[in-house]
Amino acid sequence: MSYAPGMQFTSTSRFSCQGLRVSVADRLLVETLDLEVAGGELVAVLGQNGCGKSLTLHTLAGLRPAAAGRILLNGDDLATAKRQAVARSLALLPQHVDDIFPATVLDTAMIGRHPHIGRLNWESQRDFAVANQCLDAVGLKGLLTRDVLTLSGGERRRLAIAQVLTQQPNIYLLDEPTNHLDPQHQLDALQLFRDKADAGAIVVASLHDVNLAVRYADRCLLLYGDGRWDLGSTREILDAARLSELYSTPMEAVDWRSRQLFIASGNVPA
Repeated sequence: MSYAPGMQFTSTSRFSCQGLRVSVADRLLVETLDLEVAGGELVAVLGQNGCGKSLTLHTLAGLRPAAAGRILLNGDDLATAKRQAVARSLALLPQHVDDIFPATVLDTAMIGRHPHIGRLNWESQRDFAVANQCLDAVGLKGLLTRDVLTLSGGERRRLAIAQVLTQQPNIYLLDEPTNHLDPQHQLDALQLFRDKADAGAIVVASLHDVNLAVRYADRCLLLYGDGRWDLGSTREILDAARLSELYSTPMEAVDWRSRQLFIASGNVPA
């Protein structure tokens, strides 16, 4: 399904896992995760470094095998689906992107169009129009001919976001999308994906900043790194006690604009 301005995704889009187990080496990270996300939702994944956020997203994308469980894309088993068909529906934004070869900003964004282009076909004017629109959305339209190797870390992250937008999926799996971004660009990036969710897409994003989850997420998945997990609406599941356990440091709640924000007080003297 392709996204165009004003277009609404179908509300029947569904992405789920059943009894998912994620492990690395001899360490169990996530045990029997049951998660279903419908079109229109943004789910934030929270937890400490090493708790399995990235591995869980990579597993959900079908890029690594689950230790147990099933992943379903609109009711079909992801493991048996053709990868090009999956790529038309699902995009993964990795935490890190390596640029091995020189390429322009536009060429890099155009990689997102590959699932939609036939094996013997060239990019169409529509493909270039989509890429240009997405680069404009992340503030990079003036850098189309720049070599990616000359970009700052924040500019490169915004280009990676533009690439997954150019792919036009209805499911976005985002691994720390705000990496390297300054505060305003963090807000801009998450607002882009909030808008996608509001248009009917599915967004699952790992975040380090719990207060960005407070602001943008409908639900939160908390990963404790020892197999345990919690899932619930953002307003209900995020509280100081639970977050203190999640991050292994004291967290305090403060009121802000009818919401509660959270501060890591740690062992810093008052």
